Amino acid sequence: MADTPAMAAPQPTGLAPVARINGVALNSTADWLDDEALRQRACTELLRQAAQQAGLLSADDVPGVEGAISTEASNAIEQLLERELPIPDPSEEACRRYHDAHPAAHAQGERAQLRHVLFAVTPGVDVKQLRLRAEAMLIDLRCADDGGAKFAEAAAQWSNCPSGQQGGDLGWLTRADCAPEFAREVFGSAEIGVLARLVHSRFGLHVVEVVARDPGQQPSFEEVRQAIALTLRQQAWVNALRQYLQLLAGAAVVEGVALDAADSPLVQ
Repeated sequence: MADTPAMAAPQPTGLAPVARINGVALNSTADWLDDEALRQRACTELLRQAAQQAGLLSADDVPGVEGAISTEASNAIEQLLERELPIPDPSEEACRRYHDAHPAAHAQGERAQLRHVLFAVTPGVDVKQLRLRAEAMLIDLRCADDGGAKFAEAAAQWSNCPSGQQGGDLGWLTRADCAPEFAREVFGSAEIGVLARLVHSRFGLHVVEVVARDPGQQPSFEEVRQAIALTLRQQAWVNALRQYLQLLAGAAVVEGVALDAADSPLVQ
């Protein structure tokens, strides 16, 4: 496996700055967190405090260590979201629009012949530099017009996957063969060639080439109506949660962490 062309990020020294939500600390001075981890703790704390204000959680409840919350807080947050984020069932028209716009989203037996170059995200890797290098390679390979020779060379030299020794070739894969977040980016479309975007997965950043596709069988709308409705409900719930967290952040005293904030009512 080739070495990742990335430099280790310098380790922070000294005391970590302490972020707070309404005076409640999200971390200790010994707890250095990246921006995303800090935002996740902040969002959880916003919801925990909102559950307390709604009378769903005892005022004596306090955050645990390293961002953990109590079982009671977790249950209270679930009740809070059920009450504050009522999501209506999508209409027949909305489901049909989604089906028409995503004809391959529920294909049965869909396969794709893939190649990739993996830039693995490992402990100590400077993710920003890794992304810049992956994006530069993406542009370079999309511009190549040599029958795939340059892609194979790049995979052999840079990919953090054993497939690099076979030019990045992954063979024919189905959704079930891939990590879900990778499958969402690759399947359900008709794109052929080097994809115009980096594909993110739990393993890192991928430059992906779709060599060929087999669309499989396309089920009728009636066969996938329920699955589409669940997808649309989930999308609506995520959007509503994002807006709700923005409202909570807008009403809170937020220190040391960057959060989107709003002071207008939810738009469902």
